[in-house]
Amino acid sequence: MLYWLLKHFVVGPPAKVLFRPWIEGKDNVPREGGAIMASNHLSASDSIFLPLMVDRRITFPAKMEYFTTPGVKGWLTRNVLRATGQVPIDRTGGSAAMPALERGLEILRRGELFGIYPEGTRSPDGRLYRGKTGMARLALAADVPIVPVAMVDTDKAQPTGQTVPNIVRVGMRIGRPLYYPQYAGQIENHEVLRRITDDVMRELQRLSGQEYVDEYASAVKKRLAERARSGLEHAREGLGHGLEQARTNIVDVTDRARANLAQRRAHDEPAQADAAAEGPPDGPTAGPRDPDAG
Repeated sequence: MLYWLLKHFVVGPPAKVLFRPWIEGKDNVPREGGAIMASNHLSASDSIFLPLMVDRRITFPAKMEYFTTPGVKGWLTRNVLRATGQVPIDRTGGSAAMPALERGLEILRRGELFGIYPEGTRSPDGRLYRGKTGMARLALAADVPIVPVAMVDTDKAQPTGQTVPNIVRVGMRIGRPLYYPQYAGQIENHEVLRRITDDVMRELQRLSGQEYVDEYASAVKKRLAERARSGLEHAREGLGHGLEQARTNIVDVTDRARANLAQRRAHDEPAQADAAAEGPPDGPTAGPRDPDAG
């Protein structure tokens, strides 16, 4: 109930007025039955705009941090996500993500739509990255089609780390469903899983026009984070060396000033002693008073 309330009365109307979202290929969304909506991932707002423009309900997995954040904001976020049926997912990979995939399987078997970002995380630079095979495994386990969705310009509307969005028109292109009934149930056939995943990523590249990178986005983000930490450490080291050099320079200048002052004093003291020994300088002196004067 809250899902439809938010979509049609709370979030939907102002979002449509401000961002004027457009959609191509809407008829490619199955009108009934389970299906995976596989989207590229440019912004946190992808999970808002896609459900907003599709008539059927879409359930997305949401990162675990949204469900574990403390405080009032965390409580509010957690309850809204639960009310709208979002599924917490552990993004550390491997078996940690299995509970979310199992929940996704339940949703698909109920004949509903389940949204997945096959890249596993938002693109760090707007390019399209290698897909993870969990999407293909889920599709084969539930024997459902995968519908590729390319989000467009959502990263311009809400760049990573920006809370208040920019008013930019956004859109999406939905491709034809990709269905693999011949491989149904082959969830441990890694060659098949990789082939299906790569098929979907190629279609996403075609729909989005993004440059493709055959590397996991999570690995790129990790490398960028390590590089940033290394740069910060170098900056701190450079600042420390700079402060130490400044202190050394101050000490050197102070020592030279003291030495110059001592040298001037050493030079001035003999001259003052000689002047004292010679007596007062020559000048008029007072003699006996002339009795005839005045």
